[in-house]
Amino acid sequence: MAGNTFGKLFTVTTFGESHGPALGCIVDGCPPGLALSSADMQPDLDRRKPGTSRFTTQRREADEVRILSGVFEGVTTGTPIGLLIENTDQRSKDYSKIKDVFRPAHADYTYQQKYGRRDYRGGGRSSARETAMRVAAGAIAKKYLAEYAGVTVRGYLKQLGPVVAEQLDWNVVESNPFFCPDPEKVPAMEAYMADLNKRGDSVGARINVVATGVPPGLGEPVFDRLDADIASAMMGINAVKGVELGAGFACVAQQGSEHRDALTPEGFVGNNAGGVLGGISSGQDITVSLALKPTSSIRQPGASVNTAGEAVEVVTTGRHDPCVGIRATPIAEAMLALVLMDHLLRQRAQNAGIVSPTPVIPATAGS
Repeated sequence: MAGNTFGKLFTVTTFGESHGPALGCIVDGCPPGLALSSADMQPDLDRRKPGTSRFTTQRREADEVRILSGVFEGVTTGTPIGLLIENTDQRSKDYSKIKDVFRPAHADYTYQQKYGRRDYRGGGRSSARETAMRVAAGAIAKKYLAEYAGVTVRGYLKQLGPVVAEQLDWNVVESNPFFCPDPEKVPAMEAYMADLNKRGDSVGARINVVATGVPPGLGEPVFDRLDADIASAMMGINAVKGVELGAGFACVAQQGSEHRDALTPEGFVGNNAGGVLGGISSGQDITVSLALKPTSSIRQPGASVNTAGEAVEVVTTGRHDPCVGIRATPIAEAMLALVLMDHLLRQRAQNAGIVSPTPVIPATAGS
């Protein structure tokens, strides 16, 4: 199975299945000398792990990460960092009913057609459980970016179904189970999810991620544009169906005089570009928005076929997220951090001694 490694200089290779004995990854290319312990990764893993509220899957996993290699006397050595998370709460019997049928809108059918076989237990490799290792690796990238480049990566849930956050208060994002930045919308989200659970249905969500302090110059045009790599990373997250940078699809209705972000000696006026110009970071905030589809595993019956191609009706039992977007914020943060970390090292490798005669323009006019 190809396609399990992400990045070029800072690489992450993940392995493991939803109901296998463990999940793991190898992080290669991390510079030596970074103070690192499992405590640096555990907070983000705790934010992503299942069973943290009544609005997520009730699978109970501690998601405690172990460092197997690449760290000696508390700092990275420059050698591959091996990470492992054991699966401790598998219930494979929950999936026995779908062993020979395909869940609509799931990867069951496509995995079967590609490989001629599939791990039906929780979706196997296609399960969002695999993203635990991305979050662990992303935590390493986030720490390096913060300590060595002054870059901060953080995200929030912008929309859950019909409920849209109108305010952005970073101080409340971690104080509710939705990662919602608008405290006035949390009760509406709770009520909506409670009704959804009663009906055995699911819903989509929108996540916004912002990276501040990004230096200008990251990105490798033409084919490895920073925005292209970010879009690819986000589309690689389970259930993501759309990605926007900056104004995104809203630019269709904008005029050039409105969309262009004017440059002044005091700073940029606007950030419709989302912090990327010509595939290269401008020094402004990198702003990314992603849309996640409704969970395909629901209790309502749906039409499908079995492995023999015969018509069947599917009802998915077991433990599933009624909205995968609720736990997606730390995953999106991790993927943005991994892209920025990779491009930071690539910029250092090619242009370490380059100094532009043009002063760096502030990210925002008046800042």
